[in-house]
Amino acid sequence: MVDQARARRLAKRISSIVATAIEYEIKDPRLRFITVTDAKVTGDLRDATVYYTVRGETLDAEPDYTEAAAGLEKAKGVLRSKVGAGTGVKFTPTLAFVLDTVPDAAREMEELLARAREQDDAVARVAANATPAGEPDPYKSDRDDE
Repeated sequence: MVDQARARRLAKRISSIVATAIEYEIKDPRLRFITVTDAKVTGDLRDATVYYTVRGETLDAEPDYTEAAAGLEKAKGVLRSKVGAGTGVKFTPTLAFVLDTVPDAAREMEELLARAREQDDAVARVAANATPAGEPDPYKSDRDDE
């Protein structure tokens, strides 16, 4: 029987342990710009997936995703040991690291919404100066002439 509440609590605990270990305990320079965003644990509590994002050294610099992934892969054993010590579960879950695509999707969605707003503004500007085609009152009846 799967206890989803326990899996969610364990996932939250794993994400905080991994984030703390990456920030303060592991001295690999490839992990400096990694942020842990989420974690998911399977129902049997055997496997955990940790989602992360990578930022560049500066705002304009492109993040180095391959180096970050290599650094996480190298630190996977140490991180799993820290998760085992920090959670106290009978079986320490295996860790898999997945690059989180939500920030990129959100940025792309914001760009699409901005483009749609620009197009709506252009249509509104054209419509503001527009006049109806044809007669001003197209529903005139013949009885008005009498």
